[in-house]
Amino acid sequence: MYKEIQAPNGRVISFADFGEDNKIPAFYCHGGPGSRNSVKGNSDKDNENLIRFIGVDRPGYGNTSPLPGRTINDWTDDLLLIAEHLNIEKFYMIGVSTGGSYSLATAARFPERVLGVLVCCGMSDMRWASENATMVGVEQYVGLSREEAYELAVKDMGEDGSKMLSNDDKTGESNLSPADLLYLQDPENIKRFISDDATFAQGVTGYADDRLADCSAQGWSSFEVNNVSCPVNIIHGETDTIVPVAHAYHTAEIVKDSEIKIYPKHGHLSISDEINENLSSLIERTKT
Repeated sequence: MYKEIQAPNGRVISFADFGEDNKIPAFYCHGGPGSRNSVKGNSDKDNENLIRFIGVDRPGYGNTSPLPGRTINDWTDDLLLIAEHLNIEKFYMIGVSTGGSYSLATAARFPERVLGVLVCCGMSDMRWASENATMVGVEQYVGLSREEAYELAVKDMGEDGSKMLSNDDKTGESNLSPADLLYLQDPENIKRFISDDATFAQGVTGYADDRLADCSAQGWSSFEVNNVSCPVNIIHGETDTIVPVAHAYHTAEIVKDSEIKIYPKHGHLSISDEINENLSSLIERTKT
């Protein structure tokens, strides 16, 4: 299940492989914060045992070595190394929240290998969002140095992420929708998204670097969104208070061959329960 490889530059890349080699491979790009283990809940619910879910820790999360100054596109190198290590030629991408950008960047860079992308509650290009759909707790990282971003992340979340659910934390429980508060009454969901040991194994380094990659002047310019040629399915909860639903509509506008589905009663976390069904729909769509 847990695996790690070493990149040519000596960096460690950690990931979790849920499923058998003969199943349909789908790489999971977790949210920020998050980890490789966030997808385990979807693997457990794969009743037909069709999907090989592979969760990948971005730099600074889990045991994956940090990559200071990384862009969204830089991460695709890690993903390709894992695919090569596992002898996976073609695959699907799942991007959740922050991970939505990384899944699209992978499809843009490797169009011959990515069969389809499922974006779940995904952030859109922050260059657009800063003027049209602001995000509490994210845009305050605009223009910061890496040291400043780390200090802000520690202030907001604690050095070990322990403040994440405190009432005075901008990313905490007080900002969640009623659907998400209900969702977190299940201890398994808290463990999946909040208290997973891998998420803050290196403190808040990964989270700070995520925010810099999202909010830099580059935004999505680190990859060519027009190069995304595979089918893209976008799902989003209408009551999402973390990533406004306007992000989903904007992504659908700028990504060709995309389909969008909005769930009126879902929030930012609870929408993850719809991943399996929509991934199956995406797979069927790519067969036609």
